[in-house]
Amino acid sequence: MIQLHHLNNSRSQRILWLLEELGLEYEIKHYRRDTDTQLAPDSLKRIHPLGKAPVLTDGGMTLAESGAIIDYLAQTYGRDTLLPANNSPAWWDYVYWLHYAEGSLMPPLLIRHVFDKVQQAPVPFFIRPIVNRIVAGVDKVFLHKQIQTHLNFVADHLSCHDWFAGKRFGAADIQMSFPLEAAMHRSELADSYPRLRAYVSALQARPAYLRALKAGGPYLYGPKARV
Repeated sequence: MIQLHHLNNSRSQRILWLLEELGLEYEIKHYRRDTDTQLAPDSLKRIHPLGKAPVLTDGGMTLAESGAIIDYLAQTYGRDTLLPANNSPAWWDYVYWLHYAEGSLMPPLLIRHVFDKVQQAPVPFFIRPIVNRIVAGVDKVFLHKQIQTHLNFVADHLSCHDWFAGKRFGAADIQMSFPLEAAMHRSELADSYPRLRAYVSALQARPAYLRALKAGGPYLYGPKARV
């Protein structure tokens, strides 16, 4: 049976959602982040050397990395429902967005998240102004422009497409969900990009998404108040 090694508030939530969309039988092995470091527990390293989630096992197959897992599940169990026709223009859209989500969109959002944690971390009072100036400087010169460029690009695509690859919901939308949920969790971005906010809301209203939330437990980027 398929087993998903699931870490709370992580990318593994979208794999759980994909399993529900496919209607597959599966087991969940739950892991909790360390309350101080917010890192995955060392027990995950017994499943995969990097000790990160998601990790999926299916028979003798063990896969890490969301994109690889989504591609495997979609091609193995959902070729007729979640993938465009092979080698069609929509197929290459699928391939593009599958890689774009983590390769291009997620890095600046992750850096922004790390800088938020840096600003919230306890430091001596005389160091705080230095930390704030560094964060503000990087944000002004690099991060803000990068995030804006990427979200403009994605919003432009969705302004003339209902879904990322082809004319129906598919695996590319599941892969793109996590960075867009992370972005829309920030009120200033959600207010600036109503098309992206509406798209994420539509994803979060899907019955399989809601079943995955129930199965996976609390999820920071789920349909709730933004910050």
